Amino acid sequence: KLWEAIYNIAENSIKYTENGGWVYVEMYRDAQKVYITVADNGIGMKEEETDKIFDRFYRSDEARNNETGGSGLGLSIAKWIVDAHGGTIQVISRADIGSRFVVRFPKIA
Repeated sequence: KLWEAIYNIAENSIKYTENGGWVYVEMYRDAQKVYITVADNGIGMKEEETDKIFDRFYRSDEARNNETGGSGLGLSIAKWIVDAHGGTIQVISRADIGSRFVVRFPKIA
């Protein structure tokens, strides 16, 4: 399930990044947590959208929907999986600049 969560996030980054752009995936840990970051220089989103993207069936404006399709479930599933494993997920995004998702899990000894 953890793989599915990260896959859904990375798939969205790829989907919303134009040809020639970049998608970056990084995993690291410290003494208490494991971090997985997925970042891109894609189309990004407005700040008010970042509060909604984890809602089931939410999709951004119609122009993006017609181009990319999708059901609006991928990120809500990712959040559900992350939450079920005691983690958190955060998104930082700016329209026309890109997005960065940071997933944090408690480190298991």
